[in-house]
Amino acid sequence: MSEKHTFLMMIQDRWWKKFLLRQKEGKKTHAYVLRGPAPPKTAQRILFYVTKPVAKLAGYADFIERKVGTPGAVWEENGEESVLSSKTMYDEFIKGSDKVSFVRFKNLREACRPVPLNEVLMFFGVRRLARKGFYIDKDTADNLIVSMSQA
Repeated sequence: MSEKHTFLMMIQDRWWKKFLLRQKEGKKTHAYVLRGPAPPKTAQRILFYVTKPVAKLAGYADFIERKVGTPGAVWEENGEESVLSSKTMYDEFIKGSDKVSFVRFKNLREACRPVPLNEVLMFFGVRRLARKGFYIDKDTADNLIVSMSQA
């Protein structure tokens, strides 16, 4: 299980900011909505890489679960955990998808020192990050979290 300990997930800045706002408002549990059966299936933690123009590893959270199902059923059960503020906004976002994923997480933490893309690429020894995200082992995740925590 340790090689699938943490999932590094891509997130747009507008959604990241809304999750941080929800956290500051005292909301404990959050759900990131994705079209189709999206990863991760399982993990202990999620690292959030905020895409360009921010291009930084900006925070992390504890993974709860991934719920996959029909749009109506999953919204009914977990819609209040989403940053999509209404069913109308949700329906527009999913645009007729027959399956959706809600990636549920808690204990969202913003990095004291977000890690810039060039450092993330050097850390993993790659030229670009996979759009769908990827799993990393516990030691690697812990090292990245330490790097994000250093002021």
